[in-house]
Amino acid sequence: MGHVVVVGSINVDMVVAVPRLPVPGETILGGTFSQHFGGKGANQAVAAARIGARVSMIGTVGDDELGERALEALERELVNIDRVRRVPGPTGVALVVVGPRGENQIAVAPGANAALTEEEAESVTGADVVISNFEVPVRVAVAAIRGARLAGAEGILDPAPAHALPAALLELGPILTPNEHELVVAIGNDDPTEALAELADRSAGPVIVTQGPAGALLARGSDRQHFPGYPARGVIDTTGAGDTFVGVLAARLAEKRPLSDAIQAANAAAALCVSQPGARGGMPTRAELDAFIGR
Repeated sequence: MGHVVVVGSINVDMVVAVPRLPVPGETILGGTFSQHFGGKGANQAVAAARIGARVSMIGTVGDDELGERALEALERELVNIDRVRRVPGPTGVALVVVGPRGENQIAVAPGANAALTEEEAESVTGADVVISNFEVPVRVAVAAIRGARLAGAEGILDPAPAHALPAALLELGPILTPNEHELVVAIGNDDPTEALAELADRSAGPVIVTQGPAGALLARGSDRQHFPGYPARGVIDTTGAGDTFVGVLAARLAEKRPLSDAIQAANAAAALCVSQPGARGGMPTRAELDAFIGR
């Protein structure tokens, strides 16, 4: 069993499902409200744990009831929370609007996530794979990847929310997992093909561009390999698809599987994830994932 350490955000998602997504300045009536546990880091931790990885979370939550409940939810998923610190103030919250085809709009108030320190992030001894993302301060995510390199672990950086990628990060050579929007923002080039070529050239590690139902595109230098997506059984909510992809990718790599195998499994898990509401509702167990891949 591989050990995955996640240095990232822990949020609570406030979700409204609506007949269609509103345009700026518009109010949509008729939605239904639900509350789910989220945060990109916590979601990625749960995705990895559900398929059998040993997972530890490094993060911060507030001293409010939401923070307590978020930690209880992680413990139920067998995620180790010994390195999660409680700080004064509110826990991070995401406001999520979900349309009829599972598409979404998300706004995040980071809350306690902003209190995570570089020293906490860099202390990842014993990890096989370290994941981080930009729902914590960028300098903290860079510290996590630096810690992974010092510990001899594989680093995965999910550059979301979209943000320019500092040279110091690219030199560390993590696996990068942007979607197409995050890719163009990372480089500052609106042409995805040109942006990928530039990022693959500048980064010391591989780049995996997630493409939703189309699958994923792996870039290493000038080499490209496309991994087709798996058909979803019915799209309810796409909120957790990217986090599921990253968590399962990490879990497979922690088992010392080849990167190609890990990408295929991550594609399959993402297809399963979207069939249930909430970021974590459809995240598969190991048995569910194996059955889906082998069907």
